[in-house]
Amino acid sequence: MKLSFTTLGCPQWDLDTIIRRAAEYGYDAVDFRGVGETLDVTTLPAFTTGAPALKRKVTDAGLAVSGISSSIQVCHAAKRAANLDEARRTIAVAKALDCRNVRIFGGKIDPVGRAGAAATGRECIEAILALDGARELHWLFETHDDWIRSADCQLLLDRIPNPAFRILWDIEHTVRAGETPATTYAALGHRIGYTHFKDAVLDPGKGWRYVLPGAGQMPLVEAVRVLQTGGYDGYLVFEHEKRWIPSLPDPEVAFPSFVKWARPLARV
Repeated sequence: MKLSFTTLGCPQWDLDTIIRRAAEYGYDAVDFRGVGETLDVTTLPAFTTGAPALKRKVTDAGLAVSGISSSIQVCHAAKRAANLDEARRTIAVAKALDCRNVRIFGGKIDPVGRAGAAATGRECIEAILALDGARELHWLFETHDDWIRSADCQLLLDRIPNPAFRILWDIEHTVRAGETPATTYAALGHRIGYTHFKDAVLDPGKGWRYVLPGAGQMPLVEAVRVLQTGGYDGYLVFEHEKRWIPSLPDPEVAFPSFVKWARPLARV
């Protein structure tokens, strides 16, 4: 298995710093979720007209682009046009950077209820998959928002058997929803194409608080072992939410910490 991080964890770094430090810290790849003040990288010249130069920088550093983390929310009917516009931009960027993985969300359940939202999601995903080049990528539905539990994600998986539609397993989310790694993998493992890792501790009366990898209560080692037993050989992606929670450790501390924790596990 290979290691990557999302740029959610380094909102103050420019592109050159992201690439240099990813290589320095021992990562295999980078997942782009914003650069600087811009969250949607598909709107940045460095990822459009400048994509060939960016691809060379990444490759010369011995890295890959593991994913593009979009803001697409497929279960929101009102976002349909915006979703398709972002999907078109993302297809072009992903292909230019030789990246196959695109993260998408379900989002909140709209007023028609879960079954209705799942129907909206199916229609949107099918429209995305009909776009030129879309089926060459993996559209990764994250266990997030109102779509965390395995049974809820299955509503969409059952409706969309196309192998281009897969699951992004955020382990911390499913554990907090009451599932063990074994339970989640038994339900979704055949469609898991990508993962997010972060650790947390439960402070009585205060809720969950993020900590450095291996210092918390999340069964992350168990999750890695379950993935390995099932034959998963993709990315273990560190999602450090520094952009949303500025009080978290700086990336200069957190990113090397993940490599130190995860690399021995990934090699087994």
